[in-house]
Amino acid sequence: QVQLVESGGGLVQFGGSLTLSCATSGFTFTKYGMDWFRQAPGKGLDWVSQISSDGRATLYSDSAKGRFTISRDNAKNTVYLQMNSLKPEDTAEYFCARVPGGERGQGTQVTVSS
Repeated sequence: QVQLVESGGGLVQFGGSLTLSCATSGFTFTKYGMDWFRQAPGKGLDWVSQISSDGRATLYSDSAKGRFTISRDNAKNTVYLQMNSLKPEDTAEYFCARVPGGERGQGTQVTVSS
């Protein structure tokens, strides 16, 4: 079955960096784009970034543009989200999801302290 497992979250100070990973299995990774989403406490799910199946095309939300970088390693069936210049408003549970399909993992918590 489709499995997505996020990791790499944690507590970081304002201005710090984190790299999230999403390890996948149960489907042909190279045939799917991948999304990152996040959900802050008490708020809805926000789309953060997308990468095409071959990694050549990427998209970012306005809040992520210039600070976050999405990438993928098709040999490892893994997608990454490099996050720099983190702000307290980036505090959220981060999820990866495949495109199309929408299945997502259990999430990894990112907390940015001020």
